[in-house]
Amino acid sequence: MIQLAKLPPFHRDPFDRILVAQAKRHDLAIATIDPLIQRYDVTILR
Repeated sequence: MIQLAKLPPFHRDPFDRILVAQAKRHDLAIATIDPLIQRYDVTILR
C-alpha cells in the first residue's frame, strides 16, 4: 500500500485510488472515462 500513499490527491474516492495504485504496481491499464483518474500516470483504455 506504499504506492497508494505516494499518489497525488487528484481523486478523493478511496476505491478509485486503490485501482490506480494497483494498476501502477502491476503495470496494468484501467478502463475508465473518469477525468480524475486520467490525471494519474497510468495507462487508460477508452
